[in-house]
Amino acid sequence: MDLGIKGRNALVCGASKGLGRACAVSLAREGCNVVIAARDREQLEKTAAEIRSATGAKVTAVAVDITTDEGRTAALAATGQIDILVTNAGGPPAGDFRQFTREDWLKAVNANMLTPIELIRATVDAMIARKFGRIVNITSSAVKAPIDVLGLSNGARAGLTGFVAGLARTTVRHNVTINNLLPGAFATDRLKTMFAAQAKSRGVSVEDAMNERMKTIPAGRFGNPDEFGEACAYLCSAQASYITGQNFLIDGGAYPGTF
Repeated sequence: MDLGIKGRNALVCGASKGLGRACAVSLAREGCNVVIAARDREQLEKTAAEIRSATGAKVTAVAVDITTDEGRTAALAATGQIDILVTNAGGPPAGDFRQFTREDWLKAVNANMLTPIELIRATVDAMIARKFGRIVNITSSAVKAPIDVLGLSNGARAGLTGFVAGLARTTVRHNVTINNLLPGAFATDRLKTMFAAQAKSRGVSVEDAMNERMKTIPAGRFGNPDEFGEACAYLCSAQASYITGQNFLIDGGAYPGTF
């Protein structure tokens, strides 16, 4: 299916690897001009070259810290007119909340709540004026089913979710949609870090922790980032104009609730 976004300009944050990279690949495959942003310049340039080679799309790498004013300014300037925005920042560290400091909390809120909000604020009005915009925030399945060792992520991402719920209903009449993608357990570096923390707290091996988690997933496996990227591309499509303010859980059926 042609998603109707060929030639659109997209900014994808945290795109050097993992789920952000997968979103950038899918958008590039649909013919978007993609700017990818992340901190690691070497990895980012490698990723950009790989996406160009695989899709033939225009891909620009901008090595910045998107959680800073300077980083956001540089990424936005490199993209120019932004039609599609995918926000994404590395999740805060896992651990016992009793050990988290105030600085830990402020850093988590800045990266996983305030940074997406600042990016939305910088782009949404121009999208409204042009009568087209797609904003997708990569959050976490922990928004629906909190994970005990991810207290920083649980709190910060829940704040972003509440903000989006209100704003998304005011922009959709202008063909500007805002949605959240909630990944469950995907085969990424972040997953390995989380399991390492869980294994340490429980006194088991990382392999055992991962195998136990996999048994709780009805799909019987961890997610493939490519699957996530395709879901992101659809939410950015012309056909998705009637979807806004939603939290799309992609977790292989792990969440047991009806809603």
